[in-house]
Amino acid sequence: MSRLLRGTLILTAATFFSKFIGMLYIIPFNALVGTKGLALYGYAYNPYTVLLSIATMGVPLAVSKFVSKYNTLGDYETGRRLLKSGLWIMTATGCIAFLILYLMAPGLASNILGKHDGVGNSVEDITFVIRMVSTALIFVPSMSLIRGYFQGFQSMGPTAVSQVIEQLVRILFILIASYIVIKVMHGDLTTAVGLATFAATVGAVGGLLVLLWYWNRRRPYLKKLYAESKVESTVSLPAIYKEIVSYAVPFVAVGLAIPLYKNIDQFTVVSTLQNAGYSLKKAEAVFAMVTQTSHQLVMIPVSLATAFALTLIPVITKSYTEDDRETLNKQITQSFQITLFLTVPAAIGLSVLAYPAYGTLFTLGDIKLGGQILEWYSLSGIWFAMFTVTAAIMQGLNRQKFALFSMLVGILFKLSLNIPLVLLWQGIGSIIATNIGYTVSILINLYVIKKYGEFSYKWVIRRSILILTFGLAMAIVVYLVKAPIEHSFDGVYTKARGVVVLTAGIISGGLVYFFLSYRSGLIGLVLGQRFKFLKRKNQKAT
Repeated sequence: MSRLLRGTLILTAATFFSKFIGMLYIIPFNALVGTKGLALYGYAYNPYTVLLSIATMGVPLAVSKFVSKYNTLGDYETGRRLLKSGLWIMTATGCIAFLILYLMAPGLASNILGKHDGVGNSVEDITFVIRMVSTALIFVPSMSLIRGYFQGFQSMGPTAVSQVIEQLVRILFILIASYIVIKVMHGDLTTAVGLATFAATVGAVGGLLVLLWYWNRRRPYLKKLYAESKVESTVSLPAIYKEIVSYAVPFVAVGLAIPLYKNIDQFTVVSTLQNAGYSLKKAEAVFAMVTQTSHQLVMIPVSLATAFALTLIPVITKSYTEDDRETLNKQITQSFQITLFLTVPAAIGLSVLAYPAYGTLFTLGDIKLGGQILEWYSLSGIWFAMFTVTAAIMQGLNRQKFALFSMLVGILFKLSLNIPLVLLWQGIGSIIATNIGYTVSILINLYVIKKYGEFSYKWVIRRSILILTFGLAMAIVVYLVKAPIEHSFDGVYTKARGVVVLTAGIISGGLVYFFLSYRSGLIGLVLGQRFKFLKRKNQKAT
């Protein structure tokens, strides 16, 4: 168990680090390519992410669950057969996905834009960058299978290291290639963004090489296990893949949610804004701010919150299997509390500090529009985190099919509301449609958890009210600290002024939230044994 816990923590840390640096690179990349370049980058990455999720089909987690099950039975040969045949299948799946995206690129590009006015990106530009990123689909599915196989042996190191190396190689290639094309060679924006999307392929090759290195090192150990296999493999390949698909589909549902929402924006926001009288340049700027800059900032606290909460999912599965309802209720409560405790203050704080945050990190010329969008989009982080955690809890309760159902219902709401709300409120309308879709999905998930987990929300509601109260108190203090500083320079931001306001706001807000959480005993109640020394004797009152 200690080895499994250590491996899980390593993998969680590596996943968060990979996502964190994968979000921060957008700041220097934005400085190089601007909002037009970010929009072009998003046009390529959004459909790629959807096809990638389908091509890999939740393979790492599904394969790890499958291999772990048969290894426990002493049947190492079945897992080995899955690996050998799966590599061929995943390579074929990746090549098919590559061909689909490559061939569909012109059609996708022509459906993204409305009228081309010669200032924004063209259909040819979008076709080029989509085709550049499509090559990554050849390598990533096989890499996912190998990662899952290692995880089935409770060996998380190979996955963790390959994830970090893949992300580092990708980001370095994006920034170096973009800098050389734009600043050194004075090349065009499309070439720079095309190379930036091709970085996904370069990163995938780097991650795959790391896995092959691990495989070579551990081959003698694996051969020994195969030789010592206690059970003769009798499971047919069709039965193997039927079981894998049953494990994988729910993971796909969760992984597809955000990419699908972003793709709806991709095919509706720009054309709808143009119909509302926006120029292509301004419409693309709004699209880039909603799906790239603001989204990346919001996902940083979301990743941290869900990384903490999701570590509890394996024990939720165990408690549910053993029918230990009391422990199960405590673990589900803990998952919700951790998610809300970390996400709510981050979302509220980022909303209050939206203008200085956007002005400091991104292009100052867009601070008014970007700050306004970030101000609204920040609160979406709570919805993203809650959907992820509720869907994961449902997997722990073995109600995976409901996660897929709730996601699809939410997508239908987003799809039906996006255009009318964008016509009414432009970029903010897109954010409202997203939040409505996620709200519907979360409500369905909460009902399923209550029914099948026999779960009571009493303590979650009480702690949520406390967390929200402290978050609002923090917001008031941040606003009172921010207002006189902004007044001193009449609200006209420079990078330096933005840093001052941002620093003062983060420090004051963080101290207030921590102080209130500590004095009330909330921090000890929520984080439990992790922060046992912060529990207070009067915590019973809360």
